[in-house]
Amino acid sequence: GLVPASFETYQIVNPGDIIIRPTDLQNDWMSLRVGIARDRGIITSAYLCLRTVGPTIPEYTYWLLHAYDLMKVFYGMGSGLRQNLDFTDLKRMPVIVPPIEEQHRIAAFLDHIDRRVNRLIRVKRRMIALLNEQKQAIIHRAVTRGLDPDVRLKPSGVAWLGEVPEHWDVRRAKYYFREIDERTETGDEELLSVSHITGVTPRSQKNVTMFMAESYKGYKICRVGDLAINIMWAWMGALGVSEYSGIISYSYSVYRQTRRSFVSSYLDLLLRTSVYIAEFNNRSTGIQSSRLRMYTDDFFRIPIIQPPLDEQEAIIQHLQETTKDINSAITRTQREIDLIREYRTRLIADVVTGKLDVRGVELAAYGDELAGLGEALADEDDAGGEELELVDEAEE
Repeated sequence: GLVPASFETYQIVNPGDIIIRPTDLQNDWMSLRVGIARDRGIITSAYLCLRTVGPTIPEYTYWLLHAYDLMKVFYGMGSGLRQNLDFTDLKRMPVIVPPIEEQHRIAAFLDHIDRRVNRLIRVKRRMIALLNEQKQAIIHRAVTRGLDPDVRLKPSGVAWLGEVPEHWDVRRAKYYFREIDERTETGDEELLSVSHITGVTPRSQKNVTMFMAESYKGYKICRVGDLAINIMWAWMGALGVSEYSGIISYSYSVYRQTRRSFVSSYLDLLLRTSVYIAEFNNRSTGIQSSRLRMYTDDFFRIPIIQPPLDEQEAIIQHLQETTKDINSAITRTQREIDLIREYRTRLIADVVTGKLDVRGVELAAYGDELAGLGEALADEDDAGGEELELVDEAEE
């Protein structure tokens, strides 16, 4: 949705050119900003395009600047309201220049290690995806069918919901909820974020500094138990039942139960299942996918499953027990990824600065340290065996 009318002012890049995204250092501390071009093409003129001269080769220089990037060196540079870099900042930056032969050796070594690390991380990410998939299947079955496998079912009257237990109700959302539009007068309350990944969480718990407003006066008040929906990203599942009291953007929607029809944790899990997210997508309107919106009238027409309250409590207790091991495996695997990334950062920094001498290292034989991180590089096909057993158990 952000394609310019013309590319005439874009700059040409060639293979070996090093690209730096120099904008908005003040607000975005998460993104990596350095890349090396593998193809001839064009990029926005807002980026810096560097070409090595003299006693440096592009491949080594890229790894050196990438190390600076990983260690957040660029964030001590730049100027302006949003702390942007330009070439005058980079010209004064010290560059380590080994002999050409050693530069080639360093670049080859780090390319080799990077491929192996990325392969290992892909294995770990695939494991997390499988575990999440099995977790969602368990949740979906419980919140839409209940815990009794022999329960009598009835047609829900909604094609995408299918059959539901015959003693459950299915009514439109407008029967259960009313829209709330309370506004803060000070903006001093806890700022909440609404995400398709984490639901409703305090912004302070996230490592995010982007898009901070000068004032939060007039933001909507969200209380414990309220359903908050990011209308711009509802089609992706950006919603949740809040466990916190605070404020959210005035462009979001806040709904409160007219009577206690749902246990908060049950409602949160139900509305974040794949069938409901697909329905939010269907109900959202706009000229293209990145501009879809789901407004109150759209939400109020959506059918909501309602089991008895005691059954909702039992479902939540059951899910807490049955997904506990899967959650532990996901957390452990993510921690392994974080450790591997930390190791990669330290290794790159040590190699490009000469703290680790790789001139005599045989690339094919190198990997003992990586294998020790997760006991995975020695035999990547067996990586994550314990987690795969959990997936098998979940399928059963």
